Amino acid sequence: MKKIILGILFIGSLTITGQEVEEEKGTFTLNGTVDTYGTTNFVDGAGTPGILIANPQNANGFGLGFANTVFAYEKGKAGVVADLAFGPKADDANLAGAINQLYAYYNLSEKVTVTAGQFNTFLGYEVISPAANFNYTVSYLFNAGPFSHTGIKLDYAASEDLSLMLAVTNSHAISSADGNVGGEMQIGGQIGYKGQYLNLIYGGVDGSGITDNLFLDYTGGFDLSDSFFVGLNAAYSHSSDADSGYQGVALYLQNSFSETFALGFRPEFFQANGSSDATVTAFTLTANTSLTSNLKLITDLRLDSSDDGAIEVFAGEKSVTALTIAAVYSF
Repeated sequence: MKKIILGILFIGSLTITGQEVEEEKGTFTLNGTVDTYGTTNFVDGAGTPGILIANPQNANGFGLGFANTVFAYEKGKAGVVADLAFGPKADDANLAGAINQLYAYYNLSEKVTVTAGQFNTFLGYEVISPAANFNYTVSYLFNAGPFSHTGIKLDYAASEDLSLMLAVTNSHAISSADGNVGGEMQIGGQIGYKGQYLNLIYGGVDGSGITDNLFLDYTGGFDLSDSFFVGLNAAYSHSSDADSGYQGVALYLQNSFSETFALGFRPEFFQANGSSDATVTAFTLTANTSLTSNLKLITDLRLDSSDDGAIEVFAGEKSVTALTIAAVYSF
């Protein structure tokens, strides 16, 4: 009998030890994207609006997007994310070398999470990674707003439908190369309800000493049917001290014809405000085709128009049409 009892205790101790070891391992995930494209315009001059932020004239012929690799590890209530991106598109968006995002988080409870580090912005409909966007070329609203923030944020999932977020960060256009020498800060917030998000940021931007920059942003969408989706992004920004800002709206109309093919149309109106206003409209027709579960082709036919010289790359043109075909692989 003693042998049987000792045997049961021994097996039980092995089970407990095994569970402890399994819990200590945590969870590691790895995913990412790679994209490349070919583009051409139908006017004199090189470039395509909405592909490369800093040097859009370099988006000509065949080009590279970026290689994006995201490492994540979670153990217990805490975790870390290292999002590394390399390539021409990444060089435009990253604030610190190859780092797109780098942050740690701690779950205070099932509803409250604290995150510290560099994280992508909560403003806007579109994101840096092309795998998460329906269109390949990005909107003027995306280019105008922040890409990432460095600081701390608190997320609160009040219910299944309602979420709240508060953030305190450096000015969003200050990179690690610049350093936050002037100590400019931003305060940001978000209210989310049933997939609709109202966002706000107030503070400095680029170390210029102007700290009254206001950003208001609404992002949301609705499924009008099983196949048809309507997304919306409306934004307003203004600084009284700088006497500048912008405003705009973009619609995202998307219809899925099958599990592998969808068509979308993105009309956009954008106005940059300052000593004089400059207005531009952009219409993008997009075919999104899944060749495999990992690889998709995104074809954008885009028309940008402006009487104020506001077309990206082509300040001397009143209208520019461009065709872009991109291959985006996700893993």
